[in-house]
Amino acid sequence: MVERHPDGEGDPRDRPLKQLVGKTADVLGRTRGLSTVGDLLDWLPRRYLDPARPEAFADLPHGEDVVIVGTVRSARTHQMRNRRGRRLVVDVEDDTGATIQLTFFKPYGHEDRLRPDVRVVCSGQIGEYRGTLQLTHPDYAPIRADATSGTWLLGGLVPVYTATKGLSPIVHGDSLDIVLHALTWLPDPIPAQVRAQLGLPDLLEAYHLVHRPRTEADHRRGRWRLKFQEAFVVQAQLARTRRSADAVPATPRAPRPGGLVDALRDRLPYTLTAGQEEVLADLLADLDRDSPMHRLLQGEVGSGKTVLALLAMLTVVDSGGQAALLAPTEVLAAQHHRSIVDLLGPIAEGGMLGGMEGGTRVALLTGSQGAAERKANLLAAASGEAGIVVGTHALIQDKVSFAELGLVVVDEQHRFGVEQRDALRAKADGAAPHVLVMTATPIPRTVAMTVYGDMTTSTLRELPRGRQPISSHVVPGDRPAWVERTWRRVAEEVEAGGQVYVVCPRIGEPEDPDLPFAHDLGPGAPIPPTADGSADGAGADARLHGVHQVARSLRSLEVTRELVIAELHGRMVAEDKDGIMRAFTEGGIDVLVSTTVIEVGVDVPNATMMIVLDADRFGISQLHQLRGRVGRGGKPGLCLLVTQGEGIDPATLERLEAVAATTDGFELARLDLETRREGDVLGASQSGGRSGLRFLRLSRDEELIVQAHDLAWATVEADPELEQHPDLATELQRLDEERAAFLERG
Repeated sequence: MVERHPDGEGDPRDRPLKQLVGKTADVLGRTRGLSTVGDLLDWLPRRYLDPARPEAFADLPHGEDVVIVGTVRSARTHQMRNRRGRRLVVDVEDDTGATIQLTFFKPYGHEDRLRPDVRVVCSGQIGEYRGTLQLTHPDYAPIRADATSGTWLLGGLVPVYTATKGLSPIVHGDSLDIVLHALTWLPDPIPAQVRAQLGLPDLLEAYHLVHRPRTEADHRRGRWRLKFQEAFVVQAQLARTRRSADAVPATPRAPRPGGLVDALRDRLPYTLTAGQEEVLADLLADLDRDSPMHRLLQGEVGSGKTVLALLAMLTVVDSGGQAALLAPTEVLAAQHHRSIVDLLGPIAEGGMLGGMEGGTRVALLTGSQGAAERKANLLAAASGEAGIVVGTHALIQDKVSFAELGLVVVDEQHRFGVEQRDALRAKADGAAPHVLVMTATPIPRTVAMTVYGDMTTSTLRELPRGRQPISSHVVPGDRPAWVERTWRRVAEEVEAGGQVYVVCPRIGEPEDPDLPFAHDLGPGAPIPPTADGSADGAGADARLHGVHQVARSLRSLEVTRELVIAELHGRMVAEDKDGIMRAFTEGGIDVLVSTTVIEVGVDVPNATMMIVLDADRFGISQLHQLRGRVGRGGKPGLCLLVTQGEGIDPATLERLEAVAATTDGFELARLDLETRREGDVLGASQSGGRSGLRFLRLSRDEELIVQAHDLAWATVEADPELEQHPDLATELQRLDEERAAFLERG
């Protein structure tokens, strides 16, 4: 049966709030950004009070806004001594016998309403006067059948919302009452058969259960329904995305016996692990189908994802196609190009003297290349001479074309959005290219299903043979002896033949005054880190360590002044960055002072030690990524996380200790998810939906998300065009509109 809307009526959630609640809508719009009926409905209570079991007054937090329920025991007025007028003092008692005073400096109107034995609900900021708890000029409503306001307080739980300046909880509740009473129906994106199967209330009933619950079970049931809807709609969108992508056929790509894949395997200085062989078999099976591959390959830093991607790319080249590798930074793109060329050797010298017969070429495209180099690489890509093209966002530009693009590999997918991925995929004329997405940031199952749900996931958990363990320690920045030992340890590491990264949260300016190291730096005011850590944000705290200052200080420090020290950051031109990285890779630099431009993909086997300054300003996943740059050769790695010093938040210190305690990226990813907001995990450009999740919590709603995934994908499979589910189709369209608006604002 087809679900239908009432004839001629649009979605009531889109109705302007002002039409129903008048001036209250102005306050909600100004302070909360709520402008429609749907906005108000989606602003859920943060907790509930049970009038039958109210919170004990003795437990109320001083200085905070509270909502209380109690019984008036006495009310009296006093003539004020120091000014004209009277003051009304009302004693309200909770069920334990504890008392709180309501004080009104303008008693008119309150005296008649606040009489002994009247039960009231009150809201205001809790204070204390002469040892007595007090609410001054609180908002309140009698809980009685003849009340004209606050009737929603009768016969159920009392919802408590985040306090809004200029809006009393009673007026907020009355506004919700008006809205709920005005609604007679709501379109429901969850199909009726799914609701029946799970015993879910319809959407309108769910909002009633959340905002006007009679019992704990009511609001839990309503919230579960709203969470499920959010998960179901996201999964339906991912299912349609996957189905749409699969609708365009791909050219099957099979390795050629005795071809480039076999040649590379013969050249590899190591054998693939069992896990790598298993994932490679999945990749080759995907490539050999006439529907495009959509696979996410995740694995720890150094688990061997790149060599598997290279074998997949050569498979496509063997079959007459081309592969494009999209990297997030020029440093990483150049590193990929260099390592691929080195690994392939004569295989990458097709048509050249000494090159392998039937070999290919590897081209590099970045935004800062010189005109001649760029023109040559563009031609190599367009003509098909280059079987593999490595680049940054420059690959997406209109001038870049391919002879036959068969595979798109996206490295560090979290740095890109689906728009960029799709723009590169669109460069394949005719058949759809296969797509392989890689990430070294381990992804919890719920995130993988919600962000990358349109992709099949492969995971590399074991590290290649020969990888050495990395030990990590937290160095308190306010302990001079520890910091001094840190820099002495750097010198010792270099003397033993190793190389060292020193990571700073900001670049700084060359003319910035010299700064001592962390033990003399007081904790700065928190600042939001920049997107890539490679430039200073507006209002950046100058007390944070900067690349220029740290490099200058290391060159003057007695224990490190004889070392070869270089700088690397995002403001440098590509040629200089590449030159520095090449020199560091070849062992010509002892200490590389850098921003987080070295976070992903950089592979220097002789780098054995990393110092992260102001480590408390970095997130868990970022610290794990950075740490993965060391211990990649035959020597153990060491990572020292130097904090800012005094005043560090205990939760932040706990986060750093967690990073130091384990190198299990999947465990750290789980912890990271628990400590971050959902909006940080899901961006609109990645999720393909809203800018964030409103109700779901990916860290604890796994069972719900799995259930929503199965039912949503089954729904789309049975009705691809959603002809039988117009409400779901409309909701997906709403998401697309919100997504477009979000991206436009961004």
